Amino acid sequence: MFKFSALFLLVALAFAGEFLGKSVLAQEVELTPVPASEVDSSTIPQPSSQGSEAQTEPGAADSPKRGLPTNILEIFLSLRYWIIPFALATLIAVWFTTERVVVLRRGRVIPKPFVLRFLKLLDEGELDREEAMQICEENGSPVATVFAHGVRKWGKPSVEVEQAIIDGGERQVSALRKHLRVINGVATVTPLIGLLGTVWGMLESFNQIAVSGAMGNTNQLASGIALALVTTAAGLIVAIPSLISYMYLSGRVDSIVMQMDDLAQRVVHNISAEGIAEREASLRMVAGSKSGTKKSAG
Repeated sequence: MFKFSALFLLVALAFAGEFLGKSVLAQEVELTPVPASEVDSSTIPQPSSQGSEAQTEPGAADSPKRGLPTNILEIFLSLRYWIIPFALATLIAVWFTTERVVVLRRGRVIPKPFVLRFLKLLDEGELDREEAMQICEENGSPVATVFAHGVRKWGKPSVEVEQAIIDGGERQVSALRKHLRVINGVATVTPLIGLLGTVWGMLESFNQIAVSGAMGNTNQLASGIALALVTTAAGLIVAIPSLISYMYLSGRVDSIVMQMDDLAQRVVHNISAEGIAEREASLRMVAGSKSGTKKSAG
C-alpha cells in the first residue's frame, strides 16, 4: 500500500510541476513585452497563400511522440540498463519455481506403494525393527526418512517415538521449504526496484527539462514520465507471478506435511511399547478364543 501511495504522490507532483511551469511561463510572456524596435520582421511567419493554416514539414507532427514506446519491444528496450535486474529476477523466479514444482511432487515425497505396503506390514505385525529400517533406507523418500526416525525408537514409549518422528519431520519440512524464501524475496524486491527506477527516471526527466529550458513542453514531460513508469510496470509483472507461485508452493508444502503427520501417527501406534503390547494382547485373545472353540468342538 505504501508503494502505490508513493507512486501516486510522485505522479501528482509531476503534473503539478507541469501546471505550475506553464503558469509561470505564461506570466513571463505576458509581463515582459518586447519593444517594437527590437522586433525582426524576418522572424515573423508569413501567412500562407492557401489559407490561414500553416504548412508543416512532413513528420513534424510526429516528433513529440518519438520518445514514447508504441509496442512491447520498444517498451522493453526503453528500460535500458534496468533490464538487467528485472531479467535476473525473472530467471531466479522461474528457476526455483520449476525446481520446487519437481521436488514437491506428491509421488516423490509420499510414494503411495511404499506407504501402503509398509503400514500394512506393521498392522499385521510382520515386520521387526531391522526389516522396517531396511525398507525405509531402501526407499529413501522424505516420508520414509521420517518413518526411519521413529523405527530407531522401536519398542520405546509412544512419547519418545513421537518426539523422534517430530524431530525428523522438522528436518524434512525445512528441506521441503528450501528456496521458497528466494521466490518470496523476488516478489518483494522487484516492485521496489520498479519504484526506484520510476523515481530515477523522473529525476532524469525533470533534469533534462530544466537544462533545455522547456518546462512548458508538455509532450516532453509526458514522454519522460511514461518511460519512467515502465520500470514500475516491469516490477509488478515479475512480482505478481512470483507471489502466486510462492503461495501455491507454500500451500502444497502444508498439505504434504499434514498428510505425513497422519501417516506418522499410525507408525507411532504400531511400533511404540503401548502399541506392541496392545497388539500382543489382541493376538492372545484371538488365540485363546480359537483354542476355546476347538475344545468345545472336541
